[in-house]
Amino acid sequence: MNGTVLIIGMGLIGGSLALCIKKEHPNAKIIGHDVNHKELRLGRSLGFIDEMSQSLQHAAEQADLIILSTPVFQTEKIIEQFEAFSLKEDVLITDTGSTKEPIMKKSELLTRKGIQFIGGHPMAGSHKSGVAAAKEILFENAFYMLTPGSGTAGENVRELQEWLKGTHAKFLIVEPGEHDELTGIISHFPHIIAASLVHRAKVSSASHPYLRRLAAGGFRDITRIASSNPTMWKDITIQNRGVLLSLLEEWKLEMEEVASLVEMNDEQRIYDYFNDAKNFRDDLPILEKGAIPSFYDLFVDVPDYPGVISEVTGYLAQKKISLTNIRIMETREDIYGVLVISFQTSEDRERALHCLKEKTNYELFLG
Repeated sequence: MNGTVLIIGMGLIGGSLALCIKKEHPNAKIIGHDVNHKELRLGRSLGFIDEMSQSLQHAAEQADLIILSTPVFQTEKIIEQFEAFSLKEDVLITDTGSTKEPIMKKSELLTRKGIQFIGGHPMAGSHKSGVAAAKEILFENAFYMLTPGSGTAGENVRELQEWLKGTHAKFLIVEPGEHDELTGIISHFPHIIAASLVHRAKVSSASHPYLRRLAAGGFRDITRIASSNPTMWKDITIQNRGVLLSLLEEWKLEMEEVASLVEMNDEQRIYDYFNDAKNFRDDLPILEKGAIPSFYDLFVDVPDYPGVISEVTGYLAQKKISLTNIRIMETREDIYGVLVISFQTSEDRERALHCLKEKTNYELFLG
């Protein structure tokens, strides 16, 4: 496809979308805009974009496709600015926000003028942020949810999907309200729970000095998402307030029920509670990309001698297998003294598993 694409927000998502569009549509001109000039310049120097926007209005008015890859509140403000711009009549506008109802309501300022706005949410991410972390494969096989506005023509949805073809994502078309309920349950609410678990550990650490070291194992793993950007999650929580309040109320009732089971020492019902959770979780797709970025960890039970870490990473380097993180875990409930290696994809982890099986006799566990 030909045309001019304006990407507002040159972070991980915006940069990755720029890469995908540039590869699939090499004749398109991609303009980047960001209030953070450092990220914008970096995106230009890395070749992700063709031009840096000096004026949002000038760039928006020449664009055929506009992608708003900014925090949700900032997206709403930009939509308000667009109302005063002389945008092309056939311009297509989309966003990448984690909540949809408030943004779609705000987009009515534009749809009333005949401008097509299609809400979007690529359900992919990374432990890294910023345009330097952008990569073409970020969205591959991930769900990309689209929420067309009222009156949006089907041909416009297909046009957007064509622009985004290079993401190799799985597109789902849903209503804005349904989107917010789904992401509230499987993404937004778990972030609140993870943060609450960390808060409880922080309070207890004052009277238990060894807690921090013990929490370096499984506790740290199950609360990883609590390390997410607090500004972003503040905005998401406020934007999806209604859904989250309902979920929190249901959570309180469930915890009261669990407390009752423990108080009554009801062995069968306590077993059933854990068993039902286990069965449901075990039936969840393993290779699908969901709302929360997956972590592909390999646990290596290594002997304690100098140079063992460089030995293991050396084997992986020989096979040109990229890793994203490496650490020694002192304690985990069922594993002791292991090397934890994190990978970007399940494919990289699988290659590493086979590599280390060939080169060593260390015991290996998938995380």
